[in-house]
Amino acid sequence: MNTRSDFAIIVVAAGRGSRAGDGIPKQYRKLAGKPLLGHTLDALMRAAPGAAIIPVIHKDDLDLYESSAASSQAPSQLRRPVFGGATRQASVRLGLEAAAGQVPEPELILIHDAARLFVSDTLVTSAVAAAKSYGAAVPGATVSDTIKEIDAEGFVTATPPRRGLRAVQTPQAFRFELILAAHRAAAAKGILDLTDDAAVAEWAGHRVHVFAGEDANMKVTTMQDLRTAEMQLLRGLVDIRTGQGYDVHAFGPGDHVWLGGLKIAHDHGLVGHSDADVLSHAITDALLGALAEGDIGSHFPPSDPQWRGAASKIFLAAAAVKVRARGGAIAHIDATVVCERPKLGPHRDEIRASIARIVDIPLERVAIKATTSERLGFTGREEGIASLAIATIRLPL
Repeated sequence: MNTRSDFAIIVVAAGRGSRAGDGIPKQYRKLAGKPLLGHTLDALMRAAPGAAIIPVIHKDDLDLYESSAASSQAPSQLRRPVFGGATRQASVRLGLEAAAGQVPEPELILIHDAARLFVSDTLVTSAVAAAKSYGAAVPGATVSDTIKEIDAEGFVTATPPRRGLRAVQTPQAFRFELILAAHRAAAAKGILDLTDDAAVAEWAGHRVHVFAGEDANMKVTTMQDLRTAEMQLLRGLVDIRTGQGYDVHAFGPGDHVWLGGLKIAHDHGLVGHSDADVLSHAITDALLGALAEGDIGSHFPPSDPQWRGAASKIFLAAAAVKVRARGGAIAHIDATVVCERPKLGPHRDEIRASIARIVDIPLERVAIKATTSERLGFTGREEGIASLAIATIRLPL
């Protein structure tokens, strides 16, 4: 689609997503290694590379939003986030007011739900064209199920014919002045619970055109929807790779060792240019190996004084960022620590959780094992610790 400057896109991301189960709001949940909102922003940026994007978020979610925005492909398109209101209608109105303050003010506005991450270039193009032609337009998918109207006791009162029914989606598209005036008028009259922007335009007396939606343009609402969306994303990451990593460090003076970003008390320390986190080093090399991008020393050379005493979680996090920069996701990490002491069993889950945080993947995608070498070799003589790691990643072709 050609670069445009005459329309903007409001992305509504202020909801709590309670139907998606416990945890952070669904728009910030990770799908294939990236927040759902990040996928949505990327889709809109691909479809409309010249459009300003105005996110509307909950006031408590600024940190979550900034992390999602940082994962997007073209953050320069993003405008300062707007804090939403108590309802979706209120949030959209606040986004429209922010757009009204832009120079130049947009001629057209698209309003899109953050939870629809599979919005296509074609759908955005159709929405813009429909708004130009009709002033108010929404995508609608045909309904395949028979729809029943029921009364308060659950009895059927009517069966509307399917040919006249549409399941309405976003992005909904309008002449900017039309929908801004409609939202302002509705708010002034105390009409606050309309469920979409087409309903606001209808309330204000405007005819709303319905153009063809897309079945693929699903809205993520439930936990099952999250799983379905992730599977859809992973189908596009068909280049499955593995990398291996191996590292050793000798014991020296000290009262602790670092393993997987976790500080563990011990009667010796590990000797190295950085903090000598042998486990993090092995996993870092495994990730770099899967990317075919050298090893930890080529990215963070020990000859460079800035890395002296550095926390190895910096190296591990950087390797994970490299995977995401290639459009990929970390599928699994499996690592083994070889030593006689310290005993890692009591710390295993904490180490797993630390690594999961550093590389930003779910805990269930990190496996850590510990073994001795039966008193054989340098680890058996308690001269140091060794670690082996395998990382599995998925990349697009």
